[in-house]
Amino acid sequence: MYNILKVKHLAENILLMEVHAPRVSRHCEPGQFLIVRTDQQSERIPLTICDYDRKAETITIVFQVVGLATKKMAALKEGDAFQDVIGPLGRPSEFIHLPGADFKEQKFLFVAGGVGVAPVYPQAKWLFEHGASVDIIVGAKTKDLLIMEEELRGVSDNLYITTDDGSYGRKGLVTDAIVDLLENEGKVYTECVAIGPLIMMKFVALTTKKYHLPTIVSMNTIMVDGTGMCGACRLQVGDETKFACVDGPEFDGHLVDFDQAIKRSVIYKTQEGRDSLKMLERDTHHGEGCQIG
Repeated sequence: MYNILKVKHLAENILLMEVHAPRVSRHCEPGQFLIVRTDQQSERIPLTICDYDRKAETITIVFQVVGLATKKMAALKEGDAFQDVIGPLGRPSEFIHLPGADFKEQKFLFVAGGVGVAPVYPQAKWLFEHGASVDIIVGAKTKDLLIMEEELRGVSDNLYITTDDGSYGRKGLVTDAIVDLLENEGKVYTECVAIGPLIMMKFVALTTKKYHLPTIVSMNTIMVDGTGMCGACRLQVGDETKFACVDGPEFDGHLVDFDQAIKRSVIYKTQEGRDSLKMLERDTHHGEGCQIG
């Protein structure tokens, strides 16, 4: 059992939990995810690791209540426990392999939408602590849905907030902020990392491509089973078929076929859709399975 040490409501239907998970906390790196299961009858839920403390042997997760499984998770309180916490899964962010001296020359732009803030935080934190320059753009529909603002300010040189309704920060989309930083403020970045809803990542990638700015996107939003066996996170990256949970979750945003991914995610919601995809894709429907640790 994995004890829940802290529960915090960040916004409506968005919760943060700190969980005692020694093995995961010892081995996880920015960009990786885990799978939680509330009890023996519950669904397996893949979640990006928002933070970790190796000394305290804890990991932090952030999730949005969108269905029965996450509603069941949201009912848990401090002192309760998860039946399973499995991980770390997926591949760590590639930047952790850069030589240490290179970080002072790197200028990263992170773009987060909604709960995409959660996976952005550990990456920005890691880079900031290693001397890289970090700017972050956060987009939310309204001020009330903005999460982890202070935490992000602590791991960035500049934090830019946009809201659709103009209730806080800049009014508009995250792509508007990208264009403003590049064109009007003369910002120059080594790489952009975008994490959020598929439609947001699609237009971020289209925008940065115009400026020849290398862009990484995290496709954790399309994962279901998290082991490569369900076929939900199958996607096209350039001329290759990939699986977010096995080969990612991070990919070159300029190569991801977002239109296909968006269409697939809609089809996959029904049993009829899942059956048709399985029949159509046959041997390429499944991945090879994730490796732990």
